[in-house]
Amino acid sequence: MRAAVAVVASRGVFAAAAAPSFPCLKPIVRCSSASSSAAVSTTTSVPASTSFDHISFIKDVAVTRPPEHLNHLLNILQTRGETVISPAAKEGVIPLVIPLSESSPGTLTSLLRWPTAPHGMEMPVVEVHKHGVWLLAKSVDQYIHRILAEEDANSQDSNCKLWNASAEAGEKLYKKGDLSESGTTDLDVYLLKKVGLFPDVIERKVSRHLDKGDLVSAMITGEFYTKKHFPGFGRPFAFNAQLLLKVGRNLEAKDAARGSLKSPWWTLGFKYQEVAEIAEWEDEQIEYIKEKVTEEGRQEDLKKGKAPEQVALDEAAFLLDLASIDGTWDEIVDRVAECYAEAGLHDISRFILYRD
Repeated sequence: MRAAVAVVASRGVFAAAAAPSFPCLKPIVRCSSASSSAAVSTTTSVPASTSFDHISFIKDVAVTRPPEHLNHLLNILQTRGETVISPAAKEGVIPLVIPLSESSPGTLTSLLRWPTAPHGMEMPVVEVHKHGVWLLAKSVDQYIHRILAEEDANSQDSNCKLWNASAEAGEKLYKKGDLSESGTTDLDVYLLKKVGLFPDVIERKVSRHLDKGDLVSAMITGEFYTKKHFPGFGRPFAFNAQLLLKVGRNLEAKDAARGSLKSPWWTLGFKYQEVAEIAEWEDEQIEYIKEKVTEEGRQEDLKKGKAPEQVALDEAAFLLDLASIDGTWDEIVDRVAECYAEAGLHDISRFILYRD
């Protein structure tokens, strides 16, 4: 059974100044489809009001610094066929995200606003799903860099509009032809060496080792995956647990799974039940956490000498964990916001409550 402090310890802190009131967002304006001839010669751009909404929302509601090239990423996402949406369109999803676009019904590309994060840490780009988030990139720039490298690798069907959409950000982050000039024909190798570490690329590398029957290399790569490359995310540990189970290391798999469940459950990239089964945890773990968020549970922690602010942070973390099991995010929004307010994180509280 995990201790409450172990859960909260994995969630970083990002303190912020008081947030001004934010006016109602303007309706999202969609670009009309351009003709194919015009599309090649002009840069597809997100309408000014849409870009302004995201930038203003991040400054005034999320109360943090907007990524420098956010507008360019919005342009790229729209050019790829995704629909740019309101940053406050958070109904039914984890309340810690800032939605950017929707690629298919219920699949959102978003920024993750950690309630607490190390100073200077950029907001990661994530894909939002029912049970939480999947890490796409550690920053907006890293995600743009990857998209352009992948587009260059697929040069036969290269989308000129995508390059135009990236504009000066693209020129700064990746020049067309950098992949071929690097001397490697393996896109994944290029991404890992020149762009950064990505969960799906590392996992694909593990799968390739397994396909070749190279279990040692697969396990070495799986262990590398867990080495603090993705702070706050439980996915590397949960994936490594499944890998260890697959190669017959059942006891190590159980330990790895239990380790992953010390991270926020909404960062596992799996359903909670899948990881809990490897960890050999029954429903008593869920019942334990449900008890911790009751008034009796709070009073018990206070009697043990825990600071009221920490008790409130623990409760918020537990509620988010519980909501991730069935995706019942809207049911816990109000109480989570109250918890952050009680902990003194009033900006985060207002951000969580804000909706279209």
